[in-house]
Amino acid sequence: MIIQPTSTHDQAIESPTKVRLLLIEDDVRLASLVRDYLEQENFSVSVQHRGDAALSSFDASQVDIVILDLMLPGMNGLQICTELRKTFSGPILILTAKSSDIDHVMGLELGADDFVTKPIEPPVLLARLRALLRRSQSAPVTVDQKLLVFGKLQVDLQSHRVVLDGTDVDLTTQEFELLAYLAKNAGTVLSRDDIYSQIRGIDYDGLDRSVDVRISRLRKKLKDNAEHSFRIRTIWGKGYLFVASAWE
Repeated sequence: MIIQPTSTHDQAIESPTKVRLLLIEDDVRLASLVRDYLEQENFSVSVQHRGDAALSSFDASQVDIVILDLMLPGMNGLQICTELRKTFSGPILILTAKSSDIDHVMGLELGADDFVTKPIEPPVLLARLRALLRRSQSAPVTVDQKLLVFGKLQVDLQSHRVVLDGTDVDLTTQEFELLAYLAKNAGTVLSRDDIYSQIRGIDYDGLDRSVDVRISRLRKKLKDNAEHSFRIRTIWGKGYLFVASAWE
């Protein structure tokens, strides 16, 4: 990777708050170069060189975005990605020297949001990071507080009409209520207890699986892959996450 001087103030994210980035990379020199470059671009960068150490010290509340290498000592990147997705809903960018399509597909299916192969020019890496941040922070367009629009998905809270890619989606009343609740809380992990209480109006008893069944039916109707869902994600041990940027 070649670090070149840059003056991209006009492209910087318009926020006085630094983006908190965790870089998990065992190449000490590369990690240092990436950190120095990104810290000039409004990022606060923490670095871990071992996979197991990165996972044991990870705090989802202190990280906005992760850059993750695949080949790491202690624990490989695919294992880390799987574990991070249990608690972390922010973007994960895999950065690796491996160009195998299998690694690419596995990374994305395990929860990564993007995949880039070394070597990569710093401005290109920066652009990919900013694109991921924009998508993760994207909010629905709201019209009179009654219509939620996420890219190709429209949820009309008044008429209970749902349109995906120009086609009406036929939902039951319960399925619509579930979708509306998820959509209004886009970007927030909702536990099964939260959803059950909202939909049923009573506390979750720990046994009823109706929420899981409705999520499964909703995914099918919204063309979300049942095995590797990316629009309504399962955050293992936590609940479900409606991804605002997945409807473009």
